[in-house]
Amino acid sequence: MVQEIRHKMPRIGTRKMYFLLHKELQQVGKIGRDKFFDLLRKNELLIARKKSYTRTTDSYHRFHKYNNLLYNKDIVRPNQCWVSDITYIRTLNGFVYLFLITDYYSRKIVGWSLSHSLSIEGGLLALQMAVKQRHNHSGLIHHSDRGIQYCSGDYVKMLQKNGIQISMTEQNHCYENAKAERVNGILKDEFLLDSTFNDFSIAQQSVRQAIKTYNEIRPHWSLNLQTPTQVHAQVA
Repeated sequence: MVQEIRHKMPRIGTRKMYFLLHKELQQVGKIGRDKFFDLLRKNELLIARKKSYTRTTDSYHRFHKYNNLLYNKDIVRPNQCWVSDITYIRTLNGFVYLFLITDYYSRKIVGWSLSHSLSIEGGLLALQMAVKQRHNHSGLIHHSDRGIQYCSGDYVKMLQKNGIQISMTEQNHCYENAKAERVNGILKDEFLLDSTFNDFSIAQQSVRQAIKTYNEIRPHWSLNLQTPTQVHAQVA
């Protein structure tokens, strides 16, 4: 049963695994959480975490930088705030770049694009996907770092055209955009997107499946062990 779940979520934490398998474990022998941990440890099925970092943000540019609108702001519903970030994916031909837009409240990835470069086109595609799933943008805030992709004229124009408020980190500190960066970490740590893929096509297929599983299957402690899709579907 553990291997079946790990096939979709290779590095999911043991506590979440126990939650997903709780009913089945009670049927096969009433296995408690401590015993479950011991069982995985003896069979070398516990997950070792690892961290890496590659800079994807260039905040030294001529474009206008916006203030942080999230200070002392209570986010209480889906589609009140989106957070954006970029991370790299390795292939045998070099890096490709994953643009992500995540709903702050539900943690659902509402827009994404995998691009051969850090140019603005990847960001625009992710934003277009997010906009299509949300037709009413009243009161919506788009938050990001001060990277040139998010400050560029075309990106700002698309946000303004759709009535979306613009918010950015003010000190370029990672904790100001922690929600978005946390999603990047989950996709790499738990879904093997830190692997080196043979080519762009295989990387894109892996990203698509990882995001679908993250949104629809993986439970979040911060969401009371609901999935992002379940929480996002709640009426605002």
